[in-house]
Amino acid sequence: MSPRCRRPPGPSVLAGLALLAGLAAVASLPARADSEQDRARAAVQAGAVLPLRTVLERLEREHPGQVLEVELEREDGRWVYEIKLLQAGGRLVKLELDAATGELLRRRERTRPGAPAGATAADRPTAGAAP
Repeated sequence: MSPRCRRPPGPSVLAGLALLAGLAAVASLPARADSEQDRARAAVQAGAVLPLRTVLERLEREHPGQVLEVELEREDGRWVYEIKLLQAGGRLVKLELDAATGELLRRRERTRPGAPAGATAADRPTAGAAP
């Protein structure tokens, strides 16, 4: 019997391994998203964060408009709701609220091009909010 030499893996084997590694990385993404969602749910259940329904009811009274997007994020050690609204006259408003208290931390406003005269755009932190 003659000894057989093993060849190093060819390009197709290496490409297959790279593909498997990429698929494994993508498969782990939902787990991270679930983890963030679970943390947010746990914060609501523990009373550290106001329920979204409560926040939206208050928002409707103080900042009327159509809710376009809501995010709950952890920023500088506290939970923050980021809410985008479409208001009368085409104003797009982004509000940042302390998720524990509902306190308005920041309000940013943009008007759409061609909005009625006199409409302004502003980037105004509220009193006591960090810029």
